[in-house]
Amino acid sequence: MSDSLVIIPTYNEKENIEKIIRKVFSLTQPFHVLIIDDGSPDGTAEIVKSLQQEYEGHLFIEERAGKQGLGTAYIYGFNWALKHDYAYIFEMDADFSHNPDDLSRLREACVNGADVAVGSRYVKGVNVVNWPMGRVLMSYFASMYVRMITRINIQDATAGFKCYRKIVLETIPLNKIKFVGYAFQIEMKFTAIKFGFKVVEVPIIFTDRTEGTSKMSTRIFREAFLGVIQMKVWSWFRNYNRES
Repeated sequence: MSDSLVIIPTYNEKENIEKIIRKVFSLTQPFHVLIIDDGSPDGTAEIVKSLQQEYEGHLFIEERAGKQGLGTAYIYGFNWALKHDYAYIFEMDADFSHNPDDLSRLREACVNGADVAVGSRYVKGVNVVNWPMGRVLMSYFASMYVRMITRINIQDATAGFKCYRKIVLETIPLNKIKFVGYAFQIEMKFTAIKFGFKVVEVPIIFTDRTEGTSKMSTRIFREAFLGVIQMKVWSWFRNYNRES
C-alpha cells in the first residue's frame, strides 16, 4: 500500500505514458498513479489500461470526454485522492519535464513540515534544459510579475510539479478555484498561502519534453497574465479562515 498518489493529466501522450508510469513504479518509495485522460484520440488511455493488470491496485485511470483543461483535471484528481484517503497528493506532467526521481524529495519536504512542496526551476538560479531563451525569460519574468501583484514569496509561481498534504486540499474550497490553464497553478499556490499553509520550494532541473507536443498556447498565457490581477481582486472579498 502507499499513502502517496501521483496525478498525471494526459492528452495525446502515447509516446511518454508507458515510460513515465514504469519510471514512477521503479522508485524505492512506493507511489500510486492516477491518470486523468481527456479523451486522447491517440490511444493514451488504452496504453494505461493495458498496464493496469501489471500494476493492479497501484495504477488507476479516469477518462473524461474531450479536453476540459489542466485545472479541471487536477481538481477531479484531488477529489478522487481525498475520497481514497491519500496523505500526499502530487501533480506531475507526463512528458518527463518533471523528473520522477524528484517525487521522493517533494514528499520528504512535506513529511518534514511543508504543507505544499513545489518543484522549483528558479529557487537556485535558472534550472531549465532545452527551452528556447524566449520561453525561459517569459516564464521567469511571469513569476516576478506574480510576486509583484500577489505579494507571495514564491520564485517559481507557475510551477506544476507539486506535493500537497491532504489537509491543504481538504481546506481549499476546490469548487471555487476559477482557472483551468497555467493560471490554475498560480491560484492554488496563492490560495494555499492565504489559508496560512507553509509552501516550500524544492530545487529541481526542468527538462523540456523530447516527445509529444506541448499544450502551451497564447490563450493559456493570456489567462495567466490577466488572471493574476483578477485573483488578487477576488482575494479582497474572500474569507481565508480555516475554521469557516
